[in-house]
Amino acid sequence: MKIMNLVVVAGLFSVRSFAAPLSGEVRLDGSSTVFPISEAVAEEFGAVEKSVRVTVGTSGTGGGFKKFCAGEIDVNDASRPIKSSEIDDCKKKGIEFIELGIALDGLSVVVHPSNKFITFATKDQLKKIWEPASTVKLWSDVNPSWPKEKISLFGPGPDSGTFDYFTEEINGKAKASRTDFTASEDDNVLLKGVAASVFGMGYFGHGYYMANKTKVKALPIDGGKGPVEPTDANVASGAYPLSRQLYIYVNATSAKKPQVDSFIKFYLKNAKALSREAGYLPVKDDAYKAATDRFAKGVTGSAAQKGPKKG
Repeated sequence: MKIMNLVVVAGLFSVRSFAAPLSGEVRLDGSSTVFPISEAVAEEFGAVEKSVRVTVGTSGTGGGFKKFCAGEIDVNDASRPIKSSEIDDCKKKGIEFIELGIALDGLSVVVHPSNKFITFATKDQLKKIWEPASTVKLWSDVNPSWPKEKISLFGPGPDSGTFDYFTEEINGKAKASRTDFTASEDDNVLLKGVAASVFGMGYFGHGYYMANKTKVKALPIDGGKGPVEPTDANVASGAYPLSRQLYIYVNATSAKKPQVDSFIKFYLKNAKALSREAGYLPVKDDAYKAATDRFAKGVTGSAAQKGPKKG
C-alpha cells in the first residue's frame, strides 16, 4: 500500500531540516491488521530519511511477540495487548517495552455477497459455530431456517492477535476454537476464500473489510442489545460488540537509537492521518498526546497487564 502525504513529509522536514542525517535500520513485525498503518508510516518516513531502512513484517501478533521478546525486532505491531506470558518471556531476555495505542479497529465477520439468508449474527450463534466442541457442519445446524449447506470457514491462524481477540470475545478463552477451518495470518487469503465460497464465513479486521467491502458482506453483530452495524462510527464509539484498540510495542533499548526514536515520534505524530488513510480509526487526540508523553518519558510496561513504571 503506497500512501503519500505531502503535508506529513513537509512536517518532517520542518522538524529535521537542520538535524544530522539518520542511518541504520528499524525492524517491525507482528499483526497483519496493524501492518497497513505501519507500512504507510514506513513509506512516508523513508521518503525523507532515505538512509534509514525500515522493514515491516506480518508474522501475526503472537509471532511478532516471539521475535520481539527474543530481541530480534525493534517494534511489534499488535492487535491486542501483550499477554502476561509474553511479558514473562520478555523479562527472561531482559527486554523492556513501551506500549503505545495507535488506532481503533473492529473485527468484521463476513460472508459471501450473495448470501441473503443471514442478515446478522448473534454472539451465541458465532460461539455455536466456532467453539472447540462445535458440531456445526451445515448452516441449518445453527438455524433450521437456513440452508442445509456446508459452512466453509476461514479465519486467522493461532499466531494472530485477531484470532486471540475473536476466540476470547466469542468463545470465552483466547485460542479456544474449532480447528477444521482454513487458517492464515494473511488477510488476503481469508478474503479470497470467503469471496469464492457462496456458503463461506470468515473474520478479519474492520479496516481490511472497509478496503474490500465490494468483495464480501460484513454482518451486523448482536452482542445482546440488538444487531449493530460494523460502521466506523459504531467502532469508534464502542457500540459495535467487536471493537478493539491497536498497538505498537517498542523495545526500550532500541528506542534510544536515533533512527528508532525519530521513527516512533514520526509514527505518533502522523498516526491519526495515516490510520484514516489506511482504513482505520484514530484514537482521540488526548490519547495520542498521552502516547507521545509516554514514549518521551520512557514509560515501560503494559497498562493492560500491570501498572506502568518510568524507565
